[in-house]
Amino acid sequence: MYEKVRGYIRENQMLTQGDTVLAGVSGGADSLAMLAMLAEYKKEIKFDIHVIHVNHGIRGEEADGDQRLVEEICREWEIPCDVYRYDVPSLALKWKVGTEEAGRMARKKAFEEEGRKLGKLSGEAGKEHGLKIALAHNRNDLAETMLHNLCRGSGLRGLCSMRPVNGKIIRPVLCLDRKEIEHYLKERGISYAVDSSNLEDAYTRNRIRHKILPLLETDVNPQAIAHMAETARVAAQAEEYLTRKGRELAEKYLCREAVLLSEKESFNLKKSFSLEESFLLGESFFEAEPILISYGVMEIFFRLSGKRKDFTAFHIRQVQSLFGMQTGKRTELPYGLMAKREYGGVRIYRMPPDGHKTEQEAEWEIIIPGTTVCSFGELSAKIFSYQKEKIPQKKYTKWFDYDKIEGNLTVRTRRTGDFLIVNQDGGHKKLNRYMIDEKIPREERDHIPLVAADSQVLWMIGGRINERYKITPGTRRVLELKYQGGYYHE
Repeated sequence: MYEKVRGYIRENQMLTQGDTVLAGVSGGADSLAMLAMLAEYKKEIKFDIHVIHVNHGIRGEEADGDQRLVEEICREWEIPCDVYRYDVPSLALKWKVGTEEAGRMARKKAFEEEGRKLGKLSGEAGKEHGLKIALAHNRNDLAETMLHNLCRGSGLRGLCSMRPVNGKIIRPVLCLDRKEIEHYLKERGISYAVDSSNLEDAYTRNRIRHKILPLLETDVNPQAIAHMAETARVAAQAEEYLTRKGRELAEKYLCREAVLLSEKESFNLKKSFSLEESFLLGESFFEAEPILISYGVMEIFFRLSGKRKDFTAFHIRQVQSLFGMQTGKRTELPYGLMAKREYGGVRIYRMPPDGHKTEQEAEWEIIIPGTTVCSFGELSAKIFSYQKEKIPQKKYTKWFDYDKIEGNLTVRTRRTGDFLIVNQDGGHKKLNRYMIDEKIPREERDHIPLVAADSQVLWMIGGRINERYKITPGTRRVLELKYQGGYYHE
């Protein structure tokens, strides 16, 4: 069984030497099998494992017993373990979501907090690693998710939403089914906890697990789960291809209108402009293959809002139906987007509700390495080893000490609480105060794109960068960010 997982890790390039793995371990069979196999694989290549256990505050003594089991195993196997406790029922009320969703959000919060802790360690001399989050989903989980999403009408993306690698997330035991995992643990004498809530049929996923999947295996095909896993793999390839083709189609209809914001000198720029993006979909767009029209519209939604969630086939049909209507007809879309029938076709753009730009709410996670395309422009990122090269003195190309960066980087505009570190002693200055001191006109402040990690601004694009992340003689890896679009000078 281990050899199967070992091959799966290598085939999907999940881990490299020097990585730090945050392993989510509940105490159940899946997570303990994953932890055991990661510990075994660690003997082959060097990487760090940190266990994260989340106590959801739901099952009382049973949950406390799961926590003790995880802590005892981590002590025995000499693996660092951090426990996070949340009152999930209270959080569900506070966040106005279901208990399952609140639990998922709490787990995400725990991983983010642990990542920040370890991010502080990454600045130590000689400490270089990538951060990975290991989740213990197996083939049965994948099959359950496929069926659940299929019944909800989520489309092709929902059939392949659980992937071996998705950004920082890895799923080392996704190649195993539940029976294989239980057999592996029995062979090695590893005890595991059983979550009593998984035995109840109160949740939709449990009903799929207990009733539908067993029926498929006994009455349809004993290999149903394995075949569904293969279907998910092929669906993922199709999804990636169609997404790329949809993006290429949409790019042909991109419009950028430069809007002068101020005649005054500001920000050390002679003139300051904002590039307002929209897409004008002409007749040729709607003559493309129907599947590419759908993917093209969805990519436009993502480009303008930074989100995919809450956009559905219904919204795509709304855009398509506008093309057959008279000029002036319009429809509102999620996240402040608007589609409007114009003489040249259907224009999709962002609205400024109540005088405030929707870009204040939108943010895009920066792809590292790679190119992030958003309504502010394009941000190219690459990483390289620092060999004492001369630091470029360019307004739209900046270097950062990559090993000091904590958490994910995003590009967005300013928000309440944003700050910069302005000197080597770690002195903070609120971004709003800094903009005032730099005499940046009030009407421009909400339009300036920022590179940020949570509330900490790393780069006010076109202006200064955060002192903490500047290149020093001790820098080992450099993150280069190169910006095009949005703000520029003549």
